[in-house]
Amino acid sequence: MKDEKWILEGLVVESLRNGMFRVRLDNDDLILGYISGKIRRSYIRILPGDRVKIEVSRYDSTRGRIIFRIDPKPRNKDSND
Repeated sequence: MKDEKWILEGLVVESLRNGMFRVRLDNDDLILGYISGKIRRSYIRILPGDRVKIEVSRYDSTRGRIIFRIDPKPRNKDSND
């Protein structure tokens, strides 16, 4: 059986060394998050103030893996900007 994980959303509060971040979840828990390999390979920048999706193990809910950066303002493909 595959290890089940929770996928939660939160706000990046602080940037730490080596791709680590402090993330405040929507339920006000503060956890330590690290960047997944897919985000690192794609050179996606994560800064304090960004909303992210984070994958948290059920066994250790104090750490998680950042799997997605939520775009703050979705782009409209039909507009001529």
